[in-house]
Amino acid sequence: MEFFIDLANKIFKPLINLGAPPMMLIILTILAICFGVKISKALEGGIKLAIALTGMGAVIGILTGQFAPALISFVKSTGIQLSITDVGWAPLATITWGSAYTLYFLMIVVILNIILLVINKTNTLDVDIFNIWHLSIIGLIVMYYSNDNLLLASLLVLLIGALKIINADLMKPTFNHLLNMKDTNPTTTTHLNFMLNPVIMIFDKFFDKFLPGLDKYDFDAATLNKKIGFWGSKFAIGVYLGTFVGVLGMQPVKTIFILAFTGGMCLELFSFVGTWFIGAVEPLSQGITNFMSKKLKGRKFNIGIDWPFLASRAEMWAVANILAPIMLFMAMVLPGNKILPLGGIIAIGLTPALLVVSRGKIIRMIITGVFMLPIFLWSGTAISGFVTETATAVGAFPAGLPEGTLITHATLEGPIEKFIAILVGQFGSEATIIRGLVLLIILTIYIALFVWYAKQMKKRNNEYELQNIEK
Repeated sequence: MEFFIDLANKIFKPLINLGAPPMMLIILTILAICFGVKISKALEGGIKLAIALTGMGAVIGILTGQFAPALISFVKSTGIQLSITDVGWAPLATITWGSAYTLYFLMIVVILNIILLVINKTNTLDVDIFNIWHLSIIGLIVMYYSNDNLLLASLLVLLIGALKIINADLMKPTFNHLLNMKDTNPTTTTHLNFMLNPVIMIFDKFFDKFLPGLDKYDFDAATLNKKIGFWGSKFAIGVYLGTFVGVLGMQPVKTIFILAFTGGMCLELFSFVGTWFIGAVEPLSQGITNFMSKKLKGRKFNIGIDWPFLASRAEMWAVANILAPIMLFMAMVLPGNKILPLGGIIAIGLTPALLVVSRGKIIRMIITGVFMLPIFLWSGTAISGFVTETATAVGAFPAGLPEGTLITHATLEGPIEKFIAILVGQFGSEATIIRGLVLLIILTIYIALFVWYAKQMKKRNNEYELQNIEK
């Protein structure tokens, strides 16, 4: 195993050290050139993707950074004791990339992806290698609880990696529908947050069967804006949230205005920046189309990038803003939760999956989201010891926090997978019959639920095909 870990580090570490935007610039440019795109066009797409990633990260940082002091003030004024600090996703990515095992997990998932492509079990080539850190955390949790059992960690990473690559294919027609993309556009995503889709699908089917009239009262952001003007616009929704956070934190009037305007600005920018992702992939899209028609008899390839190409859908941000105060109040009363939501107060680990499964039905998204939030808070609480110890071990503990503080991320993607990783790790440390049976039952349910979800998505995709034929 040490040989493979060292090999992975030699291959990927120089690229990873550049950071996500430069890394994706290089990957997308080279990939496009390999598919016959002119160098200038390939470079144009790569630069656009790097700018989009930089812009999205900057906007999220502004929003969460501005809201955090007001939320801390609110909690202090109530006297509520929430001992775990929510540092958001960026520090956890840094912590994960500080482990040598992350590059090893990247290597085995890349090999897995190639095998699945060759044997025609997927049409998705995952180029979003920076976000392998989400899978790596799962593997590292297994090792943390199992006294460094790399074999068990590798098996779980490969299982979830295979499912999320297959899921990228399943979601592709829905992405086309939501974003009005052409079938020839290869944009999809293998991001771990969409592994919540099977659970969300249960709620969606419940609404279909028992509450079919609910959709009569639904709306999308565009329709709402037409009916009530700017009061339902993206920037207005952001203003409402900023004002609410400021009032909740008993901030001065000046600060409330700043928070309101910051919220409005960020929601407008989320939508604007989201469109850059799709444009960035256009040169590669044309290159793939030409290559497939000439070399592989028309077989389609999808390209898995990061999820923010969905950011142009205002429903996702509207629901995130509605869920933010709900999550804050929930955190204060939820048994077993010890997290004060700060860095994860805007639940981007949840709302993209809600959007895809419900196809933008806001009422469904909100109701389902309320039931999903506890899973995130419990998961974040459960892994806080692992996150804190790992951060200290790799020298990535956030500066400014008191020694002994537990850290985590309130809405970290893959909460269910984190619990499974803990169970696998505990089995690895002490393989009792009871633990083995519990783990077998949980994994069986997890895989069976995904298989059921896949059937539902295939039915949906067949409907899309019939609609395209009728057109």
